[in-house]
Amino acid sequence: MTGKRRILILGGGTAGWLAAAYLARYFDIKRQPRLEIVLVESPEISSVGVGEGTFPTIRQTLKFIGIDEAPFMRRTTATFKQGIRFADWVKTPVNGRHEHYFHPFEAPYYTEGEGLVPYWLLQDEATRKPFAEAVTFQKRVAEARRAPKRPHEGDFSGPLNYAYHFDAHQLAGVLAERAVTLGVAHKPARLDGVVLDHTGQIDHIVAEGEVLTADLYIDCSGFRAELIGKALGSPFRSVRGTLFTNKALACKAPYERPDAPIESYTVATAHAAGWTWDIGLDGQRGIGYTYSTDHTSDDEAEATLRRHVGSKAALNLREIAFEPGYRERPWIGNCVAVGLAGGFMEPLESTGIVMIEVAVAMIAELFPHAGPIDAPARRFNALMTARYENIVTFLKLHYALSHRSESFWRDNADPQTWPERLRELLEQWRYRPPSRFDFLIDVETFAFFNYQYILYGMGFRTDLSGARDHFPHVEDANRTFAKVHNFGERATLDLPPHRTLIRQIYAEGFAESA
Repeated sequence: MTGKRRILILGGGTAGWLAAAYLARYFDIKRQPRLEIVLVESPEISSVGVGEGTFPTIRQTLKFIGIDEAPFMRRTTATFKQGIRFADWVKTPVNGRHEHYFHPFEAPYYTEGEGLVPYWLLQDEATRKPFAEAVTFQKRVAEARRAPKRPHEGDFSGPLNYAYHFDAHQLAGVLAERAVTLGVAHKPARLDGVVLDHTGQIDHIVAEGEVLTADLYIDCSGFRAELIGKALGSPFRSVRGTLFTNKALACKAPYERPDAPIESYTVATAHAAGWTWDIGLDGQRGIGYTYSTDHTSDDEAEATLRRHVGSKAALNLREIAFEPGYRERPWIGNCVAVGLAGGFMEPLESTGIVMIEVAVAMIAELFPHAGPIDAPARRFNALMTARYENIVTFLKLHYALSHRSESFWRDNADPQTWPERLRELLEQWRYRPPSRFDFLIDVETFAFFNYQYILYGMGFRTDLSGARDHFPHVEDANRTFAKVHNFGERATLDLPPHRTLIRQIYAEGFAESA
């Protein structure tokens, strides 16, 4: 093809339609017809997504694509997400006593150019506040069931960092409408076959008898990985030896009453062989149990989920099996994988959609308008591999520090199952807190303060007693701790109840101030 290049996206769902809409917007294909984008999806195949959580990055992505916040929230029954509440991850509950910690989206406050973290570490363990409550007031706001913004603050803005919970099926529909408006051609058709050329690249695909060609094929066919896996044989690297969960049961459950509060955080509750997620949508909750089949049976997993839900309503359970891992070469020749086709670890920390965002942004910026279409492949593969490996390290941290007694958790606490990088970092963090210099921003999904929230939420001890003299601004730090507390008090009064704001957004949208 000369002068004009064509991208063919195989598969819809969140991955396919997000890729289509983002690339169409990035390349402005309606006004710059040198690039054509067509999305082929089978109407017979449903997407994997259930009630889903996201990263704050989704706000900028939606804004860039040109989707307004209020209509998006209405269509997807979206609510706000301010973080994750981890229940019972540290210890197995005894006599009904439960513990929890919070991982907010807000970064910790600073004082006098220094982080508050060392000063918190030097406080008396018996009397100091929980880490997330001491260094930011978002935990207070979320647990008071307040929204992260007010109705006059407009699209995608507000005083606190936030993401969303939403119905993933509805999100795909919103993205599809926007993509078509931006110039993407939609072809509902079942894939019949993939034909390779003499070099091993894709020559064409056949969809319901029609031959379709492209310069670049983007595989968004989910776990089936029709192009990158079945046709091209990209090696899959399993991380099951590190991350043990490999199956999930998901369902939706009604609220006990129509005006029940909606939590603005994901509730992740540890159980004997895994953990449950509980996501508050408008009108219902998205709930699931992800577990290790090496540590429990499917029947016991279902019983665990039903006990956790505790609802008398009939539950329609959906089973999702997965192998945690990723493609070592997600870009081969003229094909690149995005979404589940490229890799998936597990539901913890909502990394699924953010990895779609990362991959699509890289494809957009690295896309060659002339010359070999696979010119960016080596760089793309290196960056994605590093991202996945760093996600493995961060997710394993959640399990590695647990003192729960069940075999699933004891096996997770075995250092032999930890990535080498995690072992090295934990050894260093015994005597200093995580630093931004521990990480390279271009290949990280989680920042140093995300590690701090998990470390100190799980009760990890960093001994700074020998370095106390290096942190002389104790009075300044104490004043900042007090400010954080006061900000939290004020915010719980100023910010509206979460459900109240959701209802207002659905009915009226946002009223931006002049």
